[in-house]
Amino acid sequence: MLNKNFNIKQLGEKKVLDLYLYGDIQGDCFDFWTWEKVESTTSAAYVQKAIDEAGSVAEINVFINSCGGSVMEGVAIYNILKRSSAFITVYIDAFAYSVASVIAMAGDKVVMPSNTTMFIHNAWLIASGNSKELRKTADDLDVINESTKASYLAKAGEKLSSDVLSELMDKETFLTATDAYEYGLCDEIANPVEMTSESKEVAEQSLRSGNSKGAKQAMEQIAKQLKSPPAPPSGSDPNNKKHGKDFYEKVIELLNNK
Repeated sequence: MLNKNFNIKQLGEKKVLDLYLYGDIQGDCFDFWTWEKVESTTSAAYVQKAIDEAGSVAEINVFINSCGGSVMEGVAIYNILKRSSAFITVYIDAFAYSVASVIAMAGDKVVMPSNTTMFIHNAWLIASGNSKELRKTADDLDVINESTKASYLAKAGEKLSSDVLSELMDKETFLTATDAYEYGLCDEIANPVEMTSESKEVAEQSLRSGNSKGAKQAMEQIAKQLKSPPAPPSGSDPNNKKHGKDFYEKVIELLNNK
């Protein structure tokens, strides 16, 4: 399973909630084969339930590895986290793309290992209809863009202007950990982490669910990591690889087919 759900820890006198947002950000769905509701563990309702069940907590750690997904769910998760009185630390475990990067902005502290990335862009959708309906859809997207921009700007403060942010979103921009730090979108750059098969699963899940924009970007980033793997942290074994040639070839195959 990609999603690791949540857990509650007692660290001394402090109660800490760990939340894992792995895979596409999405709401619940209905399985017509089993005729049952399938609960999403990356939905706003699930995050709210986790916080409610945890009760009074001093800290919430949010671990993100996602290519994005539903803007509605993502913005709701952002607001749920911002309402919490707990100190929020967000850890980017591999990808924080699209609306997943918006969720990350809820962190009082955002930590990115040096080989992780954010991907920011304007909202998009597939639309059909007459000219009036399409014009309204474009206007709606403009409103959604302003909503997500507000989240980035609130986190960045004086380090990022609205004009520069608009340019970055227009260009559909990858942000390295260093870029994100310079723009005020992350607070700490940590040691690099290895890209594991779980990162590949996140991207493949997005491809299967139709989130091809974020998924293709994720696959390209994995391929880059595998071609030029980061230097391991001091004290680690550089020969201890969690991925091999088969993983690399699979990534290339997926990229060529999309």
